[in-house]
Amino acid sequence: MFKGHPKGLYALALANTGERFGYYTMLAIFVLFLQAKFGLTAQTAGQFYGIFLAAVYFMPILGGYIADKFWGFGKTVVTGIMVMFAGYLLLFTQKDATGGMAFTMMIIALLCIAIGTGLFKGNLQVMVGNLYDDAKYAAKRDGGFSLFYMAINIGSMFAPTTATAVTNMFLGKSGLTYDANIPSLAHQFIDGTITADGMTRLEGLASAQSSFGGDMTAFCQNYIDSLSVAYSYGFGIACISLILSIAIYFGFRKSFKHVDVRKGEQAAKEEKVVELTPKQTKERVVALCLVFAVVIFFWMAFQQAGLTLTYFARDYTASVATGWTRIGFDVFTLAMIAVGVYALFGVFQSDTKRGKTLSGLLLAACVAGVWYKAAHVAEQVNLLPQIFQHFNPFFVVALTPVSMALFGALAKKGKEPSAPRKIALGMLVAALGYCVMAAASFGLPSPKELSATGGVSHILVSPNWLISTYLVLTFGELLLSPMGISFVSKVAPPKLKGLMMGLWFGATAIGNYLTSVISSIWNTGLSLVMIWGVLIILCVISAVFMFSMMKRLDNATSEC
Repeated sequence: MFKGHPKGLYALALANTGERFGYYTMLAIFVLFLQAKFGLTAQTAGQFYGIFLAAVYFMPILGGYIADKFWGFGKTVVTGIMVMFAGYLLLFTQKDATGGMAFTMMIIALLCIAIGTGLFKGNLQVMVGNLYDDAKYAAKRDGGFSLFYMAINIGSMFAPTTATAVTNMFLGKSGLTYDANIPSLAHQFIDGTITADGMTRLEGLASAQSSFGGDMTAFCQNYIDSLSVAYSYGFGIACISLILSIAIYFGFRKSFKHVDVRKGEQAAKEEKVVELTPKQTKERVVALCLVFAVVIFFWMAFQQAGLTLTYFARDYTASVATGWTRIGFDVFTLAMIAVGVYALFGVFQSDTKRGKTLSGLLLAACVAGVWYKAAHVAEQVNLLPQIFQHFNPFFVVALTPVSMALFGALAKKGKEPSAPRKIALGMLVAALGYCVMAAASFGLPSPKELSATGGVSHILVSPNWLISTYLVLTFGELLLSPMGISFVSKVAPPKLKGLMMGLWFGATAIGNYLTSVISSIWNTGLSLVMIWGVLIILCVISAVFMFSMMKRLDNATSEC
């Protein structure tokens, strides 16, 4: 699985892991922060979420153009890290600001993060693709991007746990514990919009907090301020992660320096590239644009993780886990399970007896560790809504070797689906994921019905519903995202690589913005089943369109 790949892959993947850890730590609590600090409604917070994600994924178009025409990939990547660092630092320091100043600082910080990510993300992935332009690595391109994508998700997997730990720690310093009901009710109390039922519920929740002194106004303001500060410290984690990323990038730069094309070297390199005819260039660009059009709707569905799926985790899902489910909320247990999966594959795939023995010992250690953790974890584990977001990256990390083994076996038989077919299948799987959510939502009150009482349902479903949804969505993601990036790096005309990778992210940006469409209908009175149904229908239509264009897409791939 790890054999035969260029060394530069691992350096670039680890640099991206650090950056993604910080980004997803921030994103895990972003909409919760917006609602806690500024009292935004679900719809308004969703608009901010959608616009920010759109900007993050739109900016790689600009970043790709800058790298292609002016700076080269490496300089653009390093500049991006610096700009991102400034944004996260500003987002962290706004914890001491209030009112309009805090809001303005937040907007500037988000803009810096978006611009910095645009300079960094796409160009780093172009460099990964360039590693596989060497003929001896070309056949492993899809596998390389799967490993690169797995590394990204290692960082993402630990992000929600880190955000949760920081939130609990700084709330605890104020003598408070997290309760999903309180922020909304506290804002309603301060704004004078709270109902009699809401007031009764708030009084009961406040009395359960050890720091409550009887003054409801003081308690509400203190809870909102303390929770906002706790979230801001979570944003500060991103600054630390970026320092690690830049250290890895420069520490191992020798392994990928040859693909860090600078403007002065571009002309010399392009002389060795076989020129495409205008017709070939057009066919490739059209094929890529067809793929871009389809993945918009995948990302619209997938990025609900930080938005409506987080609302569902907060408002409709039990806040405690019991039984075997509870071990899934310890990220270190999940990490041992993931390592155990790789060790199991090592037992079968190692070429030497020593390799098989070491893999077997590692597998035994992981099984023992998981068993020990399961035996010593509390009977009930309290859950914060953002913690569910670690399941998707865990599943990506754990299932990547399964995916690579499956497609590797199919490739040996000449039956591996093309990248476009994998993308189309990924859309169908995404639709299935929201079928799971629709099944979980039967009989639950609509979000609008909950607004008068703090927004949390009196009927709470098992955490297993959300876990199952993330599992199914991960299957779709593994079919679509790493394969899509690989497809772009392979099919893009040589002189347009940066721009085409930027357009891949541009399509992602549109999909990310469209996440706000679902949040805009969240509190309109529609049932949850109808809300998830919108996503199901869009994913199915996209898959059908993709399959109808398959011949054209496969022809573009076969010419590369």
